[in-house]
Amino acid sequence: MTVEAGVAIVAALAVGSVALLAFGLDSLIELASASTILWLYTGTRTNSETAERRAQQLIAMCFAALALYVTFDAISTLAGGSHPDTSWPGLAVSVGAIVFMPLLARAKSTVAAQLGSAATAGEAAQSWLCAISAAAVLVSIFSNAALGWWWLDPIIGLGIAGLAVREGRAAWAGEVCADCAPIRFESVESCDCG
Repeated sequence: MTVEAGVAIVAALAVGSVALLAFGLDSLIELASASTILWLYTGTRTNSETAERRAQQLIAMCFAALALYVTFDAISTLAGGSHPDTSWPGLAVSVGAIVFMPLLARAKSTVAAQLGSAATAGEAAQSWLCAISAAAVLVSIFSNAALGWWWLDPIIGLGIAGLAVREGRAAWAGEVCADCAPIRFESVESCDCG
């Protein structure tokens, strides 16, 4: 994830791509979320409802930070009419994420279900958002390169920000389903996580 974030962010800044930057920032935030889960399951915090709640809130704040920054960047890009260039490194890292992130998300979802942990399910949702962001970046890169649709890049960034808001709200409320799958999230109590 560190390499993924680094390549995506550097490539995004080099070519001016909001969608690629959103993907890279999501990768950084996913690292922060993973660190939060590691913190949750070390020392005296294991099986602590207070620690679980704090972890949920930290993950929610990560989603919120992503949404705020990407929204600002997307609106600035649209207003300024900035046209991103094509990023081949961004394309490569996106393809890699599309392949590996769903596998990682599913594994995290399984662990979340076994532990009954909404915080861990929120971390799985981060991995799903990363995969979705990577797919959106591919659409953006191809649309811009083939059709000249530069405006689709910041619009895709806004879509990623919208998903981040949705998942952040669910994580804050502790309503992330432990068998999370892309776009469909319910409360832990209401899903069949058995």
